[in-house]
Amino acid sequence: MTTVTQHAEKLSTTTLLRFATAGSVDDGKSTLVGRLLHDSKSVLTDQLEAVEHASRNRGQEAPDLALLTDGLRAEREQGITIDVAYRYFATPRRRFILADTPGHVQYTRNMVTGASTAELAVVLVDARNGVVEQTRRHAAVAALLRVPHVVLAVNKMDLVDYAEPVFAAIAEEFTAYAASLGVPEITAIPISALAGDNVVEPSAHMDWYGGPTVLEHLETVPVSHDLTACHARFPVQYVIRPQTAEHPDYRGYAGQIAAGAFRVGEAVTVLPSGRTSTIAGIDALGESVDIAWAPQSVTIRLADDIDVSRGDLIAPADDAPAVTQDVEATVCHVADQPLAVGQRVLLKHTTRTVKAIVKDIPSRLTLDDLSQHPAPGRLVANDIGRVVVRTAEPLALDAYADSRRTGSFLLIDPADGTTLTAGMAGEAFAATAPGEETAADDAEWDF
Repeated sequence: MTTVTQHAEKLSTTTLLRFATAGSVDDGKSTLVGRLLHDSKSVLTDQLEAVEHASRNRGQEAPDLALLTDGLRAEREQGITIDVAYRYFATPRRRFILADTPGHVQYTRNMVTGASTAELAVVLVDARNGVVEQTRRHAAVAALLRVPHVVLAVNKMDLVDYAEPVFAAIAEEFTAYAASLGVPEITAIPISALAGDNVVEPSAHMDWYGGPTVLEHLETVPVSHDLTACHARFPVQYVIRPQTAEHPDYRGYAGQIAAGAFRVGEAVTVLPSGRTSTIAGIDALGESVDIAWAPQSVTIRLADDIDVSRGDLIAPADDAPAVTQDVEATVCHVADQPLAVGQRVLLKHTTRTVKAIVKDIPSRLTLDDLSQHPAPGRLVANDIGRVVVRTAEPLALDAYADSRRTGSFLLIDPADGTTLTAGMAGEAFAATAPGEETAADDAEWDF
């Protein structure tokens, strides 16, 4: 029991890194994930025995580590095309949550899901093929989602005789492309996931490389979870009014703090109404506290009896976001059905869902040269583009560059609830030409 307790305490003192893996089909992503788990001693004995048994049945002498994730891939083939598979593992230096995203172009939308909360993205490239369109797409998604760290893992170096010029050319091309998108940090690592070179252990075949292994970089890359320095935001999820003999006048607003910190006595504004009050109390885990911070789930009590409901946003009175009904954003379209100008949708932002209409699609990003294709009229699956959306009710939206939590939203099909588009409010990684105002007949709108 002591050992378990000590282990738990040790884990609690290590930092957590959320990262996502991405790569084209057959770039060796499954093998890399398997090698990372295996060599970091994060695979259970029965799992490894099952992989060894399956490998022998296939006539392979060594265990095929890609089989550690093949079961997940089979699930996707059965129709699970949106969900991302998560792997949890830990080393003495850090804990990890790995979002395993599929590589095929039709599943680029999965990377949006996996990378939306990631601090780092590992993009795989086959050393024989170099940077391909899907590589550029993954770099664009990482930049769009403001992932602060990107690792370029040039895989299958064993198939190009561990040649430094091959790695250098790929690293230079990818780095230039990703930097033009605004990716702040790019680290290139030559690896062979199959042979284990530079994944967990340094390679004996690439003495010309003096950088870290993949795991060493994952363990040492600086990450910050200090959301208290961000603009304080509290989306209301539920109104608590017990109206019991013990609590006849209790009125609290429950939810999870998206960013920043809130203190008792602080002046706040409730959006979109704009009403102001002060925080009379904060309840956390059944106890009253003087201060609470992200990502705690709390109940906030206000000094004034004002109208507050689910979907409202509580923010500091002197640091409240702007309220708007015209949302300009960069989006990644994730549905099979296209998104067209004039289409009626639902827009979900934090805990608030409102009716909306697609007013304009000014441009679509061309990944080859990062040019903007003007006025495409619609976006199809996996397209990245700019949209202008008019909402039926005002929204308190931050720029995505300022807050990933309160600057993101979803467009949803009102007919069946299908997620259509993932949106990031504000400016994107590439300059967009201002679109011309589209003529619209206000009489045709419901709002």
